Order: sequence, then C-alpha cells, then structure tokens
Amino acid sequence: MMTEKQERGALGEQAAVDYLRRNGFMIVERNYRIGYSEVDIIAQRYDELHFVEVKTRKAGSMTTAESSINEQKQRALRRAASAYIAQHRSRLEPRFSLITVEMVGTNVVDLAFVEDMM
Repeated sequence: MMTEKQERGALGEQAAVDYLRRNGFMIVERNYRIGYSEVDIIAQRYDELHFVEVKTRKAGSMTTAESSINEQKQRALRRAASAYIAQHRSRLEPRFSLITVEMVGTNVVDLAFVEDMM
C-alpha cells in the first residue's frame, strides 16, 4: 500500500508524462536507476534527450518544488544522465528539465515545465 505522499508523487509523475506526450515528446524510460541516482522521466523530442525531474507538492505548500533541486540532486541527475547516454550510446543532445505539479487531493491544479533547469 502506498503512502499519501507516494500516491501524490505517482499521480504527479503520470500528469507529467501526459503533458510531455501532448507536447510532442516520446517517453523513452521512466524511473531510470543507476546506483543511488534516479531520473524520473527520460523523453525524446527532435534530436534532444530530456532528463526530467518531477516534483509534486500539495497546493499551498510552504516550500517550492524548485527549491528541492539542490546541488547534490543536480549532480546525481547529471551522473545518471551520463550513465544512460554511455549505456545506450546516445548521440542525442542531453537537456535537463523540471516539471512541477501542484495538487489538491488527487486533482492537478497547476503544472509547469522548465526546460534547461541546469
């Protein structure tokens, strides 16, 4: 059984996948793990490979989703992206993006896509 936070995270991630698909992205992989690093979504559009971090919060939360992407998280994301690119011999241009999702209950009330977050 999922906790409320895990359920909210899963719903937010699905909302992010739906958004990306509607905007011309092909979802390549979800929850890619290498060691202790994870990328929520890897998506391709044109000649770019987006490594997407998804942050889901309750609407009205005192902290912003963006504030949780600290230097340590950025390093982990870069490490995972480098490993993925090497493993798949990708020649696509890597991009790092963020999707923030705000929810009330199980309803998405706001979703923002930030390309090139780092």
